[in-house]
Amino acid sequence: MKLSGFALKSAIILGVLAALLSFAKFQHCRTTGWSQPDEYVHACYSDLPSLFDSRGLTTHTWPFSSASNSVEYPPGTAMLMWASSYLVSGESAIRSYFDINALFIALLFIAVVVFIAKMKPNLWYLLPLSPAVIASLYINWDLWAVISAVAAIYLFDKSRYEWSALLLGLAIATKFFPIVLLVPIVVIFIRRFAINALLKYLTITATTWAVLNLPFAITTPEGWYRFFALNTERPADWGSIWIALHTFGIRINNVNINSYILFIIGALAYAIYLLKIERIPTLAQSAFVIVAIFTAASKVYSPQYILWLTPLAILTLQTSSQKISYWIWQGAELMYHFAIWQYFALYLGSRFGLSAHWYAAAIVVRLLALGWFCASLMRKSTPAGLPQVEQFPASALSG
Repeated sequence: MKLSGFALKSAIILGVLAALLSFAKFQHCRTTGWSQPDEYVHACYSDLPSLFDSRGLTTHTWPFSSASNSVEYPPGTAMLMWASSYLVSGESAIRSYFDINALFIALLFIAVVVFIAKMKPNLWYLLPLSPAVIASLYINWDLWAVISAVAAIYLFDKSRYEWSALLLGLAIATKFFPIVLLVPIVVIFIRRFAINALLKYLTITATTWAVLNLPFAITTPEGWYRFFALNTERPADWGSIWIALHTFGIRINNVNINSYILFIIGALAYAIYLLKIERIPTLAQSAFVIVAIFTAASKVYSPQYILWLTPLAILTLQTSSQKISYWIWQGAELMYHFAIWQYFALYLGSRFGLSAHWYAAAIVVRLLALGWFCASLMRKSTPAGLPQVEQFPASALSG
């Protein structure tokens, strides 16, 4: 739908205010140079300056040139990190690098707010008012993938499938997590008996991803593959249910395999749910839960993943009781946001902080809140309550 002038201005103003408030949260580290454990004590850690220094971007090193120290991201993010390094120089390069990337991230966030306002005109304001989102904006480059994924969802529900598939391929080549959106996409096409359209969508998505990845896979294969190797080989990591269990003395062998199994089980269960409900949901309505399953099952659940989840959560909300569950979930995310930094602070020698067991408890609370919110969405979204999607155009059905 087309936004009114007032709604557009409101979305931009609230987006700007949220971005500025988030920048103020990171200001202490920006002025003190991100020293440890100070950056954790003040909860202003960011990957932007950290990786600028540690991944050789200070000298504009090609991001995939090293098999052991390449950037741990797909090409989309890697190229953004590398290209923006040419915009800064001098003694204050680290701070300038943070500033220029923060500016891009702020603009992206405002654009995401506008997208959500077009897709959910009655609840869009929740995004710039969500405290966990504001706290996390400048931790990483995630919003580059988020805006591509949100745009892909928007275009899919407008039946513009070719452009949606292209943008989804771009999003996957930037941060990879949007690949799980293919689960509800496949279900929606199957329920419309649009197999040709499904195959065409998958082909465009895969081709886009391949085109963006193959040049790096061919020229610097070891550096390019480091992202996949790290995600395959890494042990239980921060924020995950696996590290919480380990902290409480519950040892899980083969965490890598078990995390895949847990996601597959969750994804299959959700796909069955989407197949069985009476009316076909839109992609906007069905995207959040599958991404939530992915984050909950993963070996790492970083604080900035809230930026993946919140826009999709807002698109899914339907009832006032779900809004209560939403705020409970946001509160748990904000609690975790400070818990992880205080745990790191104590671990690195701060006089005050959070012990390992309290940190593990914060992980459990966070995951329980996420599970409760997902259950609320699925429980309240009764078959009769789901609006019918727009009819597939004949061109889409014909493939």
